[in-house]
Amino acid sequence: MRALTIRQPWAAAITYADKRVENRVWPTSYRGPVLIHAGKTVDRRHGPMVAAVVRGLQLDLGAVLAVARITDCHPDDGECTPWSTTGTFHFVLDEVTALPLPIPWPGAQQLWTPPAVLVEKVREQLSSETAAHVLREEAGPC
Repeated sequence: MRALTIRQPWAAAITYADKRVENRVWPTSYRGPVLIHAGKTVDRRHGPMVAAVVRGLQLDLGAVLAVARITDCHPDDGECTPWSTTGTFHFVLDEVTALPLPIPWPGAQQLWTPPAVLVEKVREQLSSETAAHVLREEAGPC
């Protein structure tokens, strides 16, 4: 299990909208469950695009909002989704499941390992079927 801190409004776009790729300047070989954590800052660099994304979305800061699965990571190979950014690595996210209540928690840079107490708080908000399916670990590199 890993967690990924993402600035708002992008964390909300993953959690509540259709953003299924996270753009990073570094690759990962990790595949498996990931907590989507909203950082404490808002990315205001993209002006009108940011306004369009946040309209109607809740922008919790400093909290875990969802759980998802990283199923692929590939270098920019053209626009794989409307959310893709050229010149970056695209972390492909599937099975995004919003938590009913955001869980306040400090984040970290890169992919980070959430403590057991945080993972348990996430499990408490998911049905047993969803938790078993989305949070399952897979063999492979991390």
